[in-house]
Amino acid sequence: MKYGRFNLILDPRGHDFADLAAHKMWKIWLMQDVQSKGKINYTANIVSDSPITREEWELMNTEKTKFFFDFDEGSNWLQKIVDIEENNNGLMRKGPNKMAEYIAAGRAMESIKPEGERICYDPYAIHFIGKESLRYFELLSRNSETAKSIMEHFERLYPGVYNSSVAKVRYFDDFVRTSVDKGLEQLVILGTGYDTRAYRIEKLKENVKVYEVDHPDTQCVKMEKIKEIFGSLPDHVVYVPVDLVTEDIGQRLMQQGYNRSQKTLFVMEGLTCYIPPKVVDEILSFIVKNSARGSAVIFDYFPESLVNGTCVLEAGKNLQNFVEQYNESFQFGIKEGTVETFLAQRGFSQIKNVTGEDFKRAYFHGKNENMEVCGLLSIVHAVIK
Repeated sequence: MKYGRFNLILDPRGHDFADLAAHKMWKIWLMQDVQSKGKINYTANIVSDSPITREEWELMNTEKTKFFFDFDEGSNWLQKIVDIEENNNGLMRKGPNKMAEYIAAGRAMESIKPEGERICYDPYAIHFIGKESLRYFELLSRNSETAKSIMEHFERLYPGVYNSSVAKVRYFDDFVRTSVDKGLEQLVILGTGYDTRAYRIEKLKENVKVYEVDHPDTQCVKMEKIKEIFGSLPDHVVYVPVDLVTEDIGQRLMQQGYNRSQKTLFVMEGLTCYIPPKVVDEILSFIVKNSARGSAVIFDYFPESLVNGTCVLEAGKNLQNFVEQYNESFQFGIKEGTVETFLAQRGFSQIKNVTGEDFKRAYFHGKNENMEVCGLLSIVHAVIK
């Protein structure tokens, strides 16, 4: 099926029509890094939303040519891709950030693993998954073979990305806890999304004021979910609605009570890669000029080559395509080997860069020791000079 400059390819590992009569179908959309004559190809894997029998599993993994496709649903999905193109050409995004839901789903998936196997733990993440995604999540939870197959497919396209993403959550958690132990007074989470640290890290509730800064559309959904989970909004959290690209975060933080004389940690997880370099510089400049001695920043980032399209790794190209499905595009990266210089020039010291190999040494032991990590994702933290 063709739609504008897009092709839709249906994965032949589908059910036949008799099977379709017995099951409502889920469609799992995966962008493929296969381009021909200017068109981008997409694949729809079709699976049932009920427990899968051995016969059904064998059917899904054979080269069947009969498959089902809802034309209207497919057209609507492809229209979303067109909307992404329009967004990338300068139109403003409306509604909550879908990537935030996807990231929460990853934390929820990791959190259901046995305590000795999981890398990070977020008991609240599952509350931020939409109904459609939740039903799909429950399907995977019930059927380990289906989950294994999908994860293997994901690993082929994005090797080590899932493992690095959950290790990243763990590293940020550990860093926040250590900062509290060292006298942290304020925590500012920029581009908060569905981050739940303010609610699950007990030490933050005692003496730390937390400022959650995010786009109003996403933050509104977040606040409603927090009310559903806890009955009310917590006293130690201040919600600061800001469009980071178009508004002055410093002004909005000050209006909400941010104290520039207190020791503060600024957290930017999964943010910098989605905002323009100019905005990243403005944020770092505010931090340097408006934070007390000992204040720090921590953020994750991708290499510049991933952003400008020169990355030679297949996983890098696939990641670029993947984020477009969620109305996002990579806009900021740091040239390989220059992060220390980058931050030093902007007024930071005690700069530490954390790579995928560092994740592996820190967190992947026992049953997890042979898991692959992604060399494209790094974390850096630094202190104001």
